[in-house]
Amino acid sequence: MARALEIGTGSGYAAAVLSRLAEQVFTIERCAGLARSARRRIEQLGYSNLHFRLGDGHLGWPEAAPFQVSLVSAAAASELPPALLQQLAVGGRLLCPLGPVHGEQRLIRVA
Repeated sequence: MARALEIGTGSGYAAAVLSRLAEQVFTIERCAGLARSARRRIEQLGYSNLHFRLGDGHLGWPEAAPFQVSLVSAAAASELPPALLQQLAVGGRLLCPLGPVHGEQRLIRVA
């Protein structure tokens, strides 16, 4: 897999796992403190194929698209973010939890 997009970097764990499956991983976090600590942790561990962005993950990363896989590991959305669908490569996959943040959610797979 060439390129992966992760929304919701958090601790950086999922991005690190994805970095072993994809040539390049682009990860977006909206919380500055989490983004800083994840980047520091990942760099200390020597991962070199991860790219970090602070911002709204629902907007994706248009200049790095298309992505063969997009994984939303942040809070759920009420609908699939259109930008993420537009940035998906032909034949790509998107995994996204849908539903209320504090309620029942469904994991949606777009293939």
